[in-house]
Amino acid sequence: MKNIFSDVVTNNLRNVLLLLMAGVCMQKAYSQPNNSYQPPVFTDSLRMQKIESTFPIIDSIFYTYAMQHHYPGFTYGLVVDGRLVHAGAFGYTDVEKKMPATVQSLFRIASMTKSFTAMAILKLREEGKLQLDAPASKYIPEMKNLHYLTADASPITIRQLLTHAAGFPEDNPWGDRQLQDSDAELMALVNKGISFSNVPGIAYEYSNLGFTLLGHIVSKVSGMPYEEYITKNILQPLGMNNTKWEYTKVPPQQLAHGYRWLNEQWIEQPMLHDGAYGAMGGLITSIQDFSKYMALHQTAYPPSNSKDNGPVKRSDLREMQHPWNVSTLSPLYTYPSGRTCATVAAYCYGLRWMRDCNDRVYVGHSGGLPGFGSNWQILPEYGIGIVSFANLTYAGTSTANLQVLDTIITLAHLQRRQLPPSPILQKRRNELMKILPGWNNAESSTIFAGNFFMDYPLDSLKKEAATIFADAGKIIKVNDVVPQNQLRGIFTMEGEKKNIEVTFTLTPENPPLIQEYHIKAVEKK
Repeated sequence: MKNIFSDVVTNNLRNVLLLLMAGVCMQKAYSQPNNSYQPPVFTDSLRMQKIESTFPIIDSIFYTYAMQHHYPGFTYGLVVDGRLVHAGAFGYTDVEKKMPATVQSLFRIASMTKSFTAMAILKLREEGKLQLDAPASKYIPEMKNLHYLTADASPITIRQLLTHAAGFPEDNPWGDRQLQDSDAELMALVNKGISFSNVPGIAYEYSNLGFTLLGHIVSKVSGMPYEEYITKNILQPLGMNNTKWEYTKVPPQQLAHGYRWLNEQWIEQPMLHDGAYGAMGGLITSIQDFSKYMALHQTAYPPSNSKDNGPVKRSDLREMQHPWNVSTLSPLYTYPSGRTCATVAAYCYGLRWMRDCNDRVYVGHSGGLPGFGSNWQILPEYGIGIVSFANLTYAGTSTANLQVLDTIITLAHLQRRQLPPSPILQKRRNELMKILPGWNNAESSTIFAGNFFMDYPLDSLKKEAATIFADAGKIIKVNDVVPQNQLRGIFTMEGEKKNIEVTFTLTPENPPLIQEYHIKAVEKK
């Protein structure tokens, strides 16, 4: 073993050190994370060109889908890196007058409104005017008299309303017809008593009533009507100046009328006025306007040190997009292309979340009311998002949106942002390479945490390294660290016969030290 170890040191350590001296700049000192953090970036210089090449296919997918499902009018937009890069429209917003749909046409987006309500709640929290885990009855006293299913039930909190965990029953058919009810009618409903399907806090069940109550809280806490608060604090700062609440205030040439497909013809549906239930589904907007809201949500990731310019902080957006209440596991989920891919879905704050078998995360929300259907989705790690509106009752545009996103990723060969290695990971890699494979002076070095040699006996480390390096042969190249996060990474040494893979994890100390280490030989590809 001594001869093997000697040969390894002679043949490999010298080569490794030469490689490091020639190609790696040692870090002089460790910096605090907020000074050294580098956000993940897209590394494909042709990424945008590849996305643009899919535009004709996107148009074809949407057109075919709209025709198959009898949409009177249909509009859509693709938002990439915070910019509306492609949009389209066809059909009519007013069938009788043959008014063509455009990206400026204003559609009622129904439950897509819910995330605006959630954003208002977080903004009010930021202003110190409410607390998410406070009982909702603190802001709506009428709720103090609610009778829950069990004596041990805790009062409904704002957070439970945000995540559909208040114990209310699913109420889509009923809730959709309440849009124009007044605040007085809403409070009369609460005073009469609410029927519960679950005890608060134990189950997910979609509730329009829950978000309507959140809208009422926005009004009570802010001291202004819900719609006014949203307009002044979210819509106007984003430049969504054409977005409306009351359909009678929309210019007739821009208003999308709602329809139902019945007996092979479009039957116009009566428009509902904006009312107390507007917080769950009353917003009327265009692709051009809504893309600005999507752009805001795309700024949430990756976290960065850039200036925070939104109506709410980027950290609030990330909180909104976080999966708080798991709702569905679908092991046999099938994409529109026919590809089976397991998914898990959850509810956030006024947003839906889904992760699939390819580790893709989708964030967005659908909307549906008599006469309308809509959906938007973003993939935070890919920097792309799609939105589409149709003026047909409960139009399921989410299927087309998923097909488009899946097609873009596939045809453009899109990759996630890549996280650069942090300076401390690079520094520790270089320091590790100085002691490998012989582990010379390892115990006297200052790079290992207090636990390290208790968990990894030095004799065992030496024997393991000697065997692996001998098996690999001459080291030809030492690759950069591939980070898993700021304090965990993996790097590969390319040998003549085999490669060597080293994984290491750092501690939460300042400076971070190596607490965990694994090394193995891998076959060359």
